[in-house]
Amino acid sequence: MPSEAPDAIPAATLIVMRDRVGGDPDILLVERAGAMAFAPGAMVFPGGRVDPADHAFARLLGCDDLDEAAARIAAIRETIEEAGLPIGLAAMPDAAALATLRAALRDGTPFAAALAAIGAVLAPAELVAFSRWRPDHSPVRRFDTRFYLARLPAGAPAAQVDGTENVRLCWASARAILADADAGRLSIIFPTRRNLERLALFADHAAAVTQARAIPVRTVVPWTEWRDGKEYLCIPDDLGYPVTAQPVGDVRRG
Repeated sequence: MPSEAPDAIPAATLIVMRDRVGGDPDILLVERAGAMAFAPGAMVFPGGRVDPADHAFARLLGCDDLDEAAARIAAIRETIEEAGLPIGLAAMPDAAALATLRAALRDGTPFAAALAAIGAVLAPAELVAFSRWRPDHSPVRRFDTRFYLARLPAGAPAAQVDGTENVRLCWASARAILADADAGRLSIIFPTRRNLERLALFADHAAAVTQARAIPVRTVVPWTEWRDGKEYLCIPDDLGYPVTAQPVGDVRRG
């Protein structure tokens, strides 16, 4: 198995779930713009890099685990930036306050200052740690990404794509997204596929949270091995994933 990649870029992403009566929960995905260096055109969960300002915010909040807190802050911030969804806040801002917050983030205002300007308070404990991935195949760009679960809050506004880094968004069940990927109607990278397969096991957000809390998060570093004359990209088999190997030739990594 590969060793740790010390140059991995810290990142965080938010799996937003919307429960449906009589059906599998919807999950929010955004399509990355074709000009992006990483995963262009792929459907991904909202998220991005953990910035130095996220660490500064975590220190301001007096958090014990600064890396974990900064990742939660980044996941909340990126979801507001990319999809206009105020998740992980103590109270739902009104439409005008949300528009002000999103515009401030677009203009480069630090998240802490942007929240203070509209009187909003962060509630990072609302996020539930789900997984952590650090693929190390890329010689150019490697990410150490923490994935969090969140329920779409009551009264949340309609999600709105940012139109820059992401060009469209969709709500669909994990099963439907996987079916569309298999049919070639959309593209997903290896970590997204594995996490969607795991999410497809759950009837609602609560079930996903129950499993997430029962399985300690351990960093997933995929590796390759040969099986019956074919090379596979593999992950551990004790982290709740129903599929733990895929032929390398069928994998999109970035």
